[in-house]
Formats: sequence, structure tokens, C-alpha cells
Amino acid sequence: MTNQSPAELLVLHAVRLLGFADSEAVAEHAGTSHADALRELNAAKDAGWAQHIAFADLDGWSLTDSGKTENERQLAAERVSADPDDVVAAAYRDFLPLNARLLRVITDWQIKPTEAEQFAPNDHLDLAWDGRLLEELTTLGRQLAPLTDRLSAVLARFDGYVARYESALHKGMSGEPDWIDKSDVDSCHRVWFQLHEDLVATLGVDRRNET
Repeated sequence: MTNQSPAELLVLHAVRLLGFADSEAVAEHAGTSHADALRELNAAKDAGWAQHIAFADLDGWSLTDSGKTENERQLAAERVSADPDDVVAAAYRDFLPLNARLLRVITDWQIKPTEAEQFAPNDHLDLAWDGRLLEELTTLGRQLAPLTDRLSAVLARFDGYVARYESALHKGMSGEPDWIDKSDVDSCHRVWFQLHEDLVATLGVDRRNET
């Protein structure tokens, strides 16, 4: 049976995955009401796990070091009962080669070498170049879907990544290149990065030791 994570975990985890975000964004990502998210955020603040910054036009939440540690403790405890067969670890191993391909695509989306400049920014005027990359992103989305199905069958919070990825890809294919790689919108790259972070946090993996 799919495990439904408690609100305390979902809110703290959402802050980790978002990095820095206002309470509305945290609530949306956690799948909770705004009132519930605020209650959990303030409780996390009181416990020293989260901090709220409000200055000029900057207003949002982030985790403290102890909050990151607590989040990982909660995730590890959840896995003991929710994932006795190590489904998440197996899915993570299958994710890594897909991740390497995604990073190559994003690099090529951002940089298109010319004779004069090896690291020239991609101006997105070469339709054949971009078309090849969009085709690979489409393939990656198809291959990601069964992997996230395995994950969400164990932990419900993994559901939704593919839908977000496909939505961003559709916008990118419709002439909005920012939806492929930018971090200030829910782009393909941002969704993929958050899934990667979700996996390493859940498993307690240090990205520096990934192979």
C-alpha cells in the first residue's frame, strides 16, 4: 500500500526541495492547505529546523542545518516501514543514467559551440539543434514515467513529477525555451533537479559520492 507522508514531513521536505520559498509555494508543493503549511512552518521554526526571512521584497522560508538533518531523519524513519524491499534504492540506481543524459541535454540547450566561440550561448535559432534536444527530452520523460510509478507506489509524495515535467516540456516545445532549463519557473530542469534531490534526501546519499 502506498505510504501517505504526514504533513510535518511533507512541509519540511518541501522547503528542502524548493530551497527558499514563500509559504504559498511550500503549501502547493507539499499538497497541504496554506493554513496547515503555516502551522508546520512555524512549528519547525520554533524547533530550530526552519527560518523565515523577510526583507524588502524578499520573503520566504529555508531549512537550517538542523532542519536538513531532521528532514533526513524523518525520511529514513519513513522508509523503514514504507519501503522494506528497497524500491527507492533500486529506482535511484535506474535514475542515474537517465540523469546523466538529462544533464547533457540541458548543457546543449544552453550552449551551442560556434567556430568563433566554444561556449557560445544557444540562441535557439537552429531548429534542427533544438529539435534533437526536445526529442531526447521527450524520450527521457517517457522513460522516467515507469520509474516514478514504482516510486509513488511506495511513497505517494513521488507522484506528480512526470506531470510537471511534461507540462514544462509542452511549453518548451511551444516556443517558450525558458521552460526547458530556467530555475525561476517550473521547468524540465527544475522538476528533474527536485526529483534528484528527493531521491538523495530519501536515501541519505551524498551527491559528491554519486557514481
